[in-house]
Amino acid sequence: MNIVCHAWRALHNSFLQGSLHSQASCSKHFAGCFHPRNSPKSISTRTRRISSVSSAPAQAQQDASYPPRSILIVNKLRTEPVTYAIDELLRHLKKTHPSVKVFAEDRSDIPEGAEVWRPGPQSENIDLVVTLGGDGTILHAASLFSLGAVPPVLSFSMGTLGFLLPFHIDDFAKGLEAVFQGKTTLLNRMRLSCNFYDKDSRKIGSDEWQVMNEIALHRGSSPHLNTIDIYVDGQHLTEAVSDGVIVSTPTGSTAYSLSAGGPIVHPSLSAVILVPICPRSLSFRPLVFPSSSSVTLQISDRSRAAAGVSMDGRVSHVLNPGDSVTVQASPYPVPCINRSSISGDGEGRQGEGVGPGKEDDWVRDINNLLQYNATFRSKALLRYSRK
Repeated sequence: MNIVCHAWRALHNSFLQGSLHSQASCSKHFAGCFHPRNSPKSISTRTRRISSVSSAPAQAQQDASYPPRSILIVNKLRTEPVTYAIDELLRHLKKTHPSVKVFAEDRSDIPEGAEVWRPGPQSENIDLVVTLGGDGTILHAASLFSLGAVPPVLSFSMGTLGFLLPFHIDDFAKGLEAVFQGKTTLLNRMRLSCNFYDKDSRKIGSDEWQVMNEIALHRGSSPHLNTIDIYVDGQHLTEAVSDGVIVSTPTGSTAYSLSAGGPIVHPSLSAVILVPICPRSLSFRPLVFPSSSSVTLQISDRSRAAAGVSMDGRVSHVLNPGDSVTVQASPYPVPCINRSSISGDGEGRQGEGVGPGKEDDWVRDINNLLQYNATFRSKALLRYSRK
């Protein structure tokens, strides 16, 4: 069975049944569920095994006769290139996989031939999410599945730099066919669950917020520093006097967290990253906790101002003195389809989301996108010195 859609369905069902830590519900697909604390990080259908950064390989059966039956297209605002790309993608699906149902968000620019899809407990099941845009489009797509498991995400770059864009839009047919044939690998990108409480420890709202990059407490428009008490697993860690604090996932470690001086963490790791924003103390350094840790940020009664809250770049809450937010690893990661499982060596077109096939897309990205440890020497000298 196609591991991309079938393994996700098994995961989705097991979560709905409340068996997040049970291997029995998905043992016939793979040993261990998609859980950030104990899961394998990369699922290979080409070799019919699960490869993991930790160890513990497990067997998984593949049946390429079981392709995705429903696809959700999530795109950035319609421009002429985006409109053209969507039309080409829909034309390809209609020609090669006419039985597949295609959905799009309920917007005024819904593409012709797609049905309206609305997030919620009664929404239509989705086997595959296809995004066209930048990293922000993927963050938005993940936010549509805040109540449970996220389907596999196939991301196509529309000219925006980012770490979550393994495919160029010109390769959409190749990427789609690889998914339908089961020749793909998934990288589970961890998310964070966030719950807000008032000063009397009463939950603010009924929602549990899911973030893929980071949650940031910041001073907003106030000229004063925030005073934030930080607790880890219920134990007081420190009092932060700073412009704010970021709690990030490994995926988010190359976003806002990196700009604030946080570490770069491989996305296959399960970790919670704590990064201060312009702290008053020079000894307040970033920390990395295991994904089993729970981090609570409480606005101190001594704080001279309220704190703004943004999650994945979107303003969401204002926390007054005494209010708090508790952050921990979410049981619902975002399974992203890797380019390296599809591309072959020798594909060398320049641009975002393209490049030679590698065992690890992330290694290519930190070199190409971040210019990691870039040297002052010319590229010609570097090539010569490596011979």
